[in-house]
Amino acid sequence: MITLERLNGGGLRHGFFTREGGSSGGIYASNNCGFGSSDDPERVAENRRRSLAQIGLPPETLVTVHQVHGVDVAVAEKPWPPKQAPHGDALVTDRPGVALGILAADCAPILFADATARVIGAAHAGWRGALAGVGETTVAAMRRLGARPENIAAAIGPCIARRSYEVGPEFPAPFLKQDARNGDFFAPAKREKHFMFDLAGYLTRRLTALGLKSVETLSNDTCGEERRFFSYRRATLRGEKDYGRNLSVIALEK
Repeated sequence: MITLERLNGGGLRHGFFTREGGSSGGIYASNNCGFGSSDDPERVAENRRRSLAQIGLPPETLVTVHQVHGVDVAVAEKPWPPKQAPHGDALVTDRPGVALGILAADCAPILFADATARVIGAAHAGWRGALAGVGETTVAAMRRLGARPENIAAAIGPCIARRSYEVGPEFPAPFLKQDARNGDFFAPAKREKHFMFDLAGYLTRRLTALGLKSVETLSNDTCGEERRFFSYRRATLRGEKDYGRNLSVIALEK
């Protein structure tokens, strides 16, 4: 489990969980927390239980959404069963004991907290969601619960790093159309007319522009660090039929 200092204490619990310490085997070894995979659901449930135990919470407090690479935000007033998870890519709450969970395997998990207002959020940001503004919609939803941007700490968790994220010649266009300065996040790849994209850097700039208290970014590379993280891109390059999901969680203490 990885934690960041600004989200520790202050009545908060959080963790960016690695693939280590779970019960699954094969390509899902070992801490696969995604029911959307073809892993044994009982093993996934056990992996979630083990992960939540690391931050001292029972598994039934965890809520997730059916992620669709969009910007919709669910307000979690109480836990719901995984099979009843709404579609969306972010969650917010002001209720203690509700653990907001995000699943990712190269996309960026983002955890948010206003410890003063006691409002938290969690978002799933692949390139589509990042470009469409899932970070902004999450902060807006937190504000509706009483949070203030200047009091919100944000943490961008383990995701695919620029050194592993090669994209095609058509990829930069929507980013450059949005803002020419987004060219900063593209470096030439070895293949002609291809680029290496910095997802975490792009998200950092977008979140910083919101006037948040702080924006921290972990330097891990989910694609490059096979021992620690699941990766959709790594699995795809190898022709594997499926992949595990990494879990990230934040909760308010009761």
